[in-house]
Formats: sequence, structure tokens, C-alpha cells
Amino acid sequence: MKKLLVLMSFLPLFIGCKEVKKKQQTVEQVVEQEAPKKEVPFVWEGANIYFVLTDRFNNGNPDNDVNFDRTEETGVLRGFEGGDILGVTQKIEDGYFTDLGINAIWLTPLVEQVHGATDEGTGNTYAYHGYWAKDWTALDPNFGTRKDLENLVKVAHAKGIRILLDVVLNHTGPVTDKDPVWPEDWVRTGPTCEFTTYENTTACTLVENLPDILTESDENVELPDALLAKWKEEGRLSKELDELQLFFERTGYPRAPRYYIIKWLTDYINDFGVDGFRVDTVKHVNENAWEDLHKEANYAFEAWKRKHENYILDDNPFYLVGEVYNYGISTGRDFDFGDKKVDFFNYGFKSLINFELKTDADKNYETIFKKYSRLLHTKLKDKSVLNYLTSHDDGSPYDKERKKPYRAANVLLLTPGASQVYYGDETARSLIIEGTQGDATLRSFMNWEELDSIPKIQKVHKHWQKLGQFRRNHPAVGAGKHKRLAKSPYVFSRTYDTGDYRDKVVVGLDLPKGRKSLWVKGFFGDGTKLFDTYSETEVTVANGKVILENDFDIALLELVE
Repeated sequence: MKKLLVLMSFLPLFIGCKEVKKKQQTVEQVVEQEAPKKEVPFVWEGANIYFVLTDRFNNGNPDNDVNFDRTEETGVLRGFEGGDILGVTQKIEDGYFTDLGINAIWLTPLVEQVHGATDEGTGNTYAYHGYWAKDWTALDPNFGTRKDLENLVKVAHAKGIRILLDVVLNHTGPVTDKDPVWPEDWVRTGPTCEFTTYENTTACTLVENLPDILTESDENVELPDALLAKWKEEGRLSKELDELQLFFERTGYPRAPRYYIIKWLTDYINDFGVDGFRVDTVKHVNENAWEDLHKEANYAFEAWKRKHENYILDDNPFYLVGEVYNYGISTGRDFDFGDKKVDFFNYGFKSLINFELKTDADKNYETIFKKYSRLLHTKLKDKSVLNYLTSHDDGSPYDKERKKPYRAANVLLLTPGASQVYYGDETARSLIIEGTQGDATLRSFMNWEELDSIPKIQKVHKHWQKLGQFRRNHPAVGAGKHKRLAKSPYVFSRTYDTGDYRDKVVVGLDLPKGRKSLWVKGFFGDGTKLFDTYSETEVTVANGKVILENDFDIALLELVE
């Protein structure tokens, strides 16, 4: 306080003194260049998120590969393959994600799945993907145990990696010979959605034999007899009922279907400290349900933080990213159902998955980057999108034949917004698997053997690592403002400034081999020392440019600390 009073006493001397103002600006410039770099803040707007299909990534515990007598022969890639929570944890511990520049991992749903198989003309299919819930209060033993999940979150947090769980509120699993339909006051079994109006997108079943939760209902319902019997057999009936009683007493919600499931989903936040949800089938649920989920998720996250003060990573609120199928960034905030528009960002979502980047990806870089930067800092200010090029259920991904893995990395990891790396993007894992039908071709097991043995794959992987680490280390890449500095060779800048933290980077793309000159005038002053993290070369700005000499067609420039 004394220091502040002393400084205030000198303020009149500075007023109107142009020379002093000039000196102050000079000092500020020097401080900007010489001040030690602050710890890099994590911002969801520029996150680098790795999307894992849990069953297809890494088998950490072969002893849990078969449960509930799921032994029927299946169609190609339509059964459980052995990937589990422990397998993901092992790769976190090994530094795989750290080396890839990943700062958040999205896991497909882990809750207990239907026990039986379905056959919709594609051969028997088990719920290996996690989207066919049977019991939201339990983890599926094929994926692992509660202890496994608790340990995964702890290990990830120790590495500065956030965990997102994929959650489903829209539907139960399908009806099978082992899995009866839920009561009619819980679900509808028809009609099938037509996707032409709000009602025939929300009050319907997504596909045949996928019972739709009556999320719009506020009517009290009893728990299904099958679920009560299951809990009783497992010795946890009274515990589950007591917890539900406390939840409904605290919130005052009716005992309607959506509130039961919201309680069960948010328990994973309260119990394990997961950092966010990727929300499935958002547009198929009445939007007020997401507002309810967001409210209870925040409550659970704050409760977890109070109990685990030493494990809090930062002050970011709980994160919700939604899958509004076919939403594109150009839409802005409103999604059009045909007869009604809904702004899902108003119902708790920080971000929506952007289905548009794959169609933009072959445009010139400046067209893509300028468009995304403009939209994210105008229509979508304070919100974000999660960009992707391939995924688990997009049958028309970018570069399906994996002929352009370097281009894919450049577009995905350098486009403003958050990035979704689908497992195997970084290793050119094949998306065309012989004998598969439908989405199964997108879901082969992670190609670890190819990464270990094929130099071409290793080279691709190294490129993704370099770009990923640069993105993680610099919030400016995903969350900052974009500006072109030079057209040929193409050079651009990104700036991220919160007042407390400032980040500035320059990137060059499509650069010539050998000696190259990158124009940085007006962004980095002469004499500024920069480091090209791609070629691992230190350079100094002179005459408004830096000179690099290597055979790389990319440069990733940051200030030397």
C-alpha cells in the first residue's frame, strides 16, 4: 500500500509530459521482450483435445476383455476389442499425449452398456462404442473400474491434461434379448426422427430400436423394476436410493426422467473431478434440459473443488461442448430446425463441434484462418467451436484415404478454435477397413505397430507432435487473433491478450526449401530474438524479417524467453 501511495504522489509530474510518455512506451517494449514468460494459461477456446474411442485405443488389462457373456460372433469391428481406461492411463504416463501437445482427452461413454447384441443388417453389434447405456450409475467392466477412472483423472491432471467424458441424455441402449425396454413413462419407442422440424427432431427416436428418453417431461416417474433389481443384486440399492433422495430434496426438481440421468451423470464430476462433458445428440433433446445439466454440472464441479483444493488445475468453470449434428461455424449462434431456431450457446454450452472445417480444409490457408478468426471474435465472441477433420461417425471425413496427413495437421492444428484430434489422425490410421459396414470402418484399433515400425508413419507423427506442442504452448494459436503479415511466402501472426497474459507467435507455411525470408515487420521489432520450434533454430529479426535455412516448408516462431 505504501508503494502505491508513493507512486500516486508522482502522478502529477507525468501528466502532459510527452517525453516521459515516450520513455514509458520504450520501457514497456523492453519489458515485453525481457520479462520472464508467465506460465501458459489453459483456455478451452484454444484447447488441443484428443478424442479416444476407449475400446479401440490401448488394452491395459486383458482380464476385462469379456463380460456379461458378450461372446457372440459379430460383424467386422462390431464387437469389443479390449481397449480400456487403464490403457489410456498407461499412454498418459508414458508421455504419449504430452509429446503430442494434447491438453485434454475426450473419452467415449464409460457407463455400463447393454449386455446383448443387436443385428441391424450389419452383423451382430455390441455396445463397444459406449453410446448404448443400460445403467448410468455403473461403469462398464469392459472399460474398467471406478478406481481405474479415479486414477486416470489423477494421472492426467498431474500432467496438466483435462478429462472430458462423453455423456448421453437422449436415449437408452437398444432393446435386446438381455436388455428390456425401459418403462413407457421413461421412453418413447417411436416415431423415428425425420429431421425436418423441431418436433420431429426432438420428440422421436434417433433410429429404430433406440428408445428415446422423455427429456421434455416434468412428470414424476418411478425407477424401472429392472434397475432396482440390478442394484439390489449388486448390494447398492439403499445407497442409490438415499443419494437420489438427497438430490431431489436439495434441488426441488420433479422426479422426471431427465433429472435422474442428470444426477447420475454429474456424480462423475462430484466423485472424480472430470473437467468437462462432450454432450451427445444435443439437437435431439429439448434445450432446457441442457440448461439443467449445466447447472448441476457446475454445482458438482464446485463441490469437488471444495473437497480437493490441492488438486485444482485452474479456475476454469466446468466445460460443456455439444454435438449439434451438422452445426457449422458460419451459422454463428443459431441452429435452424426448419421451423424454429435455437441458440444452444445460451443453454450452457461453451463450444459446439464444428462440422464445417472438413469442407473448408482444401481452401487456401488464409481464407480458412481469416474466416475462423473473424467469426470467433464477432458472432461467437466468448464462445468457441471444436474443429475436426475425422471422427467416429462422419462417413465423409477429410482425406479418408490418408493421402494428405501433413495438410490435415496444418489445417486442424493452426485453424482458430479448439482442435479435436481423432485417435490415429497423427499416425494416419486407416479409415478404410475391408469387410466393415457403416461407421465401423472409422473405428479400427489404434495402429501402434505401424507407428513403431514404419518410418513414413513416424515422420507424420513427428509433424503432428511439433504442431501440437506449439499449439499447446501458445494460446494465441487457437484462441488468438489472426493477421496475415506476408502473402508470399505466406506468413501470419496470432496474438492472445487477456491483460494479465500476452502471447504472440508467427507462423510460415508453404515455404521454399533452402534459404527463406519471413516478413515479420510491424509485429516483431528488429533485434528481437525468435526461436523456430519446427527446425529448432534461433534467429534474430533484422530489417523486418528473419532468415531461415532448412528444407522444411513450415516455421513456428516464438519469442526467446
